Amino acid sequence: MGSAFNRFCMQFCCCCCVADDEEEEDEKQPLVPADPLDYFTREVQKRRDEETNLWSEPGDPSHSERQDDRVLYSLLQARQKTRMGSTGYRRLSVDIEAMRDTRREVREKWKTVLENLGFMAEADSLLTVSAGASHDRMRNAPRARALLHTLHSETSIFNSNKEPPPERYLFILDRLLYLDIAEDFVAKAKRFYPPKDDSDEETPGLSVNLPLLLARIGAMNGGGEDEEEESEKDDENLSD
Repeated sequence: MGSAFNRFCMQFCCCCCVADDEEEEDEKQPLVPADPLDYFTREVQKRRDEETNLWSEPGDPSHSERQDDRVLYSLLQARQKTRMGSTGYRRLSVDIEAMRDTRREVREKWKTVLENLGFMAEADSLLTVSAGASHDRMRNAPRARALLHTLHSETSIFNSNKEPPPERYLFILDRLLYLDIAEDFVAKAKRFYPPKDDSDEETPGLSVNLPLLLARIGAMNGGGEDEEEESEKDDENLSD
């Protein structure tokens, strides 16, 4: 019972409830890292990166498990290696923002439903999923998975049902289940975002052709110098 109570305290209570032996073990750990400023700078940058890119698989630090994350990460990496201000840099920026806009629109749809349910002040925090999110910490993963499938197949809250739904929303649904509002959320989402007919076309500005982007990235990786030279020629032509 002691160990179970300790786990409960660690998850739901303040740290003062934890057993003495665990407190002694914690005392052996340094309270601050060797370079606090560098640590906090990296943490702030990490959170900014998470909120900017809204990774579909937030627990994957390599961003390689899902195709859409892999494409976005590859675009970001390619832009870092491209001369700022060049035509190639601008092309990459357009592609990156297109993918980010698509993800932001999905997040805004979820926020709209949450706010309609009365969670105006809590919507942003409920929709925040950090890189430390773990399936092991979920309270009702099977039920959350079932609701995610329902939203994906029976609503248009995700911009496309051709790709699997972002895994980040599985963690959000698990939170909503804990708050006992998940069923209400799904019902409201069905009303606000009914499924599109097969004849409906996706919004042109928000559609992202992942295979085309992958092919473009592959071409750039295979001929980075040629791409840079072409960008410089384009820049010279624009300046003439």
